[in-house]
Amino acid sequence: MTQPIRNIAIIAHVDHGKTTLVDQLLRQSGTFRENQQVAERVMDSNDIERERGITILAKNCAVQWKGTHVNIVDTPGHADFGGEVERALSMVDGVVLLIDAQEGPMPQTRFVTKKALALGLKPIVVVNKVDKPGSRPDYVINAAFELFDKLGASEDQLDFPVVYASGLNGWASLKEGKAGEAWGADMSPLFETILTQVPAHEGEPDAPLQLQISSLDYSTYVGRIGVGRINSGTLRPAMDVLIMEGPDGRSAKGRINQVLTFEGLERVPTESAGPGEIVLINGIEDIGIGVTVTDPLNPQPLPMLKVDEPTLTMNFCVNTSPLAGREGKFVTSRQIWDRLQKELQSNVALKVKESGEDGIFEVSGRGELHLTILLENMRREGYELAVSKPRVVFREVDGSGGKERHEPIELVTVDVEDQHQGAVMQALGERKAELVNMEMDGRGRVRLEYRIPARGLIGFSNEFMNLTRGTGLISNIFDGYEAYKGEIEGRKNGVLISMDDGEIVTYALGKLDDRGRMFVKPGDPVYEGMIVGIHSRDNDLVVNAVRQKQLTNFRVSGKEDAIKITPPIELTLEYAVEFIADDELVEITPKSIRLRKRHLKEHERKRASREAA
Repeated sequence: MTQPIRNIAIIAHVDHGKTTLVDQLLRQSGTFRENQQVAERVMDSNDIERERGITILAKNCAVQWKGTHVNIVDTPGHADFGGEVERALSMVDGVVLLIDAQEGPMPQTRFVTKKALALGLKPIVVVNKVDKPGSRPDYVINAAFELFDKLGASEDQLDFPVVYASGLNGWASLKEGKAGEAWGADMSPLFETILTQVPAHEGEPDAPLQLQISSLDYSTYVGRIGVGRINSGTLRPAMDVLIMEGPDGRSAKGRINQVLTFEGLERVPTESAGPGEIVLINGIEDIGIGVTVTDPLNPQPLPMLKVDEPTLTMNFCVNTSPLAGREGKFVTSRQIWDRLQKELQSNVALKVKESGEDGIFEVSGRGELHLTILLENMRREGYELAVSKPRVVFREVDGSGGKERHEPIELVTVDVEDQHQGAVMQALGERKAELVNMEMDGRGRVRLEYRIPARGLIGFSNEFMNLTRGTGLISNIFDGYEAYKGEIEGRKNGVLISMDDGEIVTYALGKLDDRGRMFVKPGDPVYEGMIVGIHSRDNDLVVNAVRQKQLTNFRVSGKEDAIKITPPIELTLEYAVEFIADDELVEITPKSIRLRKRHLKEHERKRASREAA
């Protein structure tokens, strides 16, 4: 008799504690040896995930609980990685929806819940961080019910089980109470709820094989690895199969090399796997996301996985600055194109196409974070390139008066202190945002919900942090396409542009200190057309940032040598991409991030502005 199986995904808004909860499930199920040293948030294995404390890639693990094999998929909470969430949900039979006991449902909670309910999955609601000051479990459960109802949940889905938990401290309970009283001592109540509430996958082991690939991995030893759940049939190593791209797509023959299953965080080879098991297969080089691995004699293809369309586009260009090629290993258009093609193999929410211009590629994704994470990965791998300002993807829609231009709209939730409410509301109003809901929490904070054109959010997060002195929380989610909302004012300040090539000099920075804030420090290399700072006024200004002090043969008393300059603004990739205007580029290398004008020569910029007028 085969071992009983449960397949679950952990879904939640970003930072509500998914990965920490999975840590506890792994520890308490006996996955790790008692003396084994295990890192915190062990599922966040990617360097960027660890640095930022977010999950980017959906990951699998498995635990044993009372004789049942429980496959767990840890999913991203950020909407930009929705492609990962959608694929993960196609592998499971139930979801554990984590909601912060203080914050309640947030935009990404809505996003992931909508996907789960649409697939007919019944969520187990886990009210997490109940031991936090300001915890309000009753509010959270009522808000979750209202959210499910708004999203069209069935009667069965509305009758969801509730578990109260503290993922950080490793305990859960079916009753509301205080730690040490009604709470359990460990995660047993959550494990028991999963076993009783998540249905076992129903499929016939003797039926024709049907396995849909939901994610990809790569190994230098065995090549591409496909991950997915077996719907029906039995899978064995050295088995001949047919790879089908949906019922009407291409098909190709292949032979399975190894079949592996998850045990804890490890991948273990198996001689056979049946319905409901989440497996890894290798040996088929052209395997892709969404394809069905099926029986050649009796093919049973599933429809290809559908993923929401991208809403944001950036141009990825070959770096043409005078400093090009000094710091990067991969700098040519062919190398950049090949890297983007490799990314497409696993990043299903991404789209790449060649533009009409040589060495420029149009890359479309789900949001700024989605695209900047790709850029960060590329620069760490040694790539050097330049990118343009992000722009939204418009659609032409048939309307009453002919073709209408529609743009993506985002649902934005901001949590701010009462004192910052006015400034934030004014800033959002200027960006064509419409207020749809406002809630006071009675403790000095207010939650505002807006619908805003996606264009209006480009460059807003830095302004928002300044307006709220770093105390505000903002999150957003794609909410559909609507008619164009009109022009939105861009950046208010101009920039300081270097007029010459050379190295930044302290003396020159001292002379420019009252002109604005700088991006560069003494000793940094600069070139003509490079942006060295933000102008304090609304126009661009060409400046000499490499000017040396004229030495004379007599001395002047005083402290003129002790030049005081304001520390520069530290350029991060996100800040740079948000800051630039349409006629500017971000130069990205493994060691540096620089800003520049698209046209480096002043006369070329003047000619371009005349032509655009």
